[in-house]
Amino acid sequence: MVETEEQAKDYVAGLVGVASMDRLAQYVDLLIAENERQNLISKASEGQIWQRHIADSVQLLEHVSRETLDQEHAIWLDLGTGAGLPGLVIAAIFPDLFVRLVESRARRVEFLRECVARLDLERCEVLGERLERIEPFPASVISARAFAPLDKLLRLSAPFSTRSTTYLLPKGRSAAHELKSQKAPIRKMFHVEQSLTDSDAGIIVSSRTHE
Repeated sequence: MVETEEQAKDYVAGLVGVASMDRLAQYVDLLIAENERQNLISKASEGQIWQRHIADSVQLLEHVSRETLDQEHAIWLDLGTGAGLPGLVIAAIFPDLFVRLVESRARRVEFLRECVARLDLERCEVLGERLERIEPFPASVISARAFAPLDKLLRLSAPFSTRSTTYLLPKGRSAAHELKSQKAPIRKMFHVEQSLTDSDAGIIVSSRTHE
């Protein structure tokens, strides 16, 4: 388990390069500064920002193949990204990957666009609309940290999903319960992985290619 700030930084540094660590550190500074102006993350979590937010996002990379991310036109779609978690973290690690961040709240959109510019993430796009209003495109990965209950999330994201789309859905303590409450075909499509940053939390991950 990743339980401290030091462990979190070591964990992330073990997975990404020096340039990515520098971008993540810059993002952390931007996030803490902006948190004084708008509530992006809880004040209590600022002192554990690498463990609670950065490593918590980075761990999703353990559940998607590098082959998927290396595809020429791969797109990572992050729903309800809020402060940019996990999508902006992923973009900071893979600046050559097309990352699209969906966020409808204007002040958060402004912050996200500032981060994209400051970190020079040319392939990261902030979509400042509700998901329902965005023209569908095929996503290689769909992530969502706190977007909607699983059934609603799957319904809204369906136009962006293909048979090979990987879903990565951190769901906290509700992960197992949410998945168990779905109909059998949905339960067969997904499984729950243990979070590395919270012993009580789970990540709902797509188990195989799906309709």
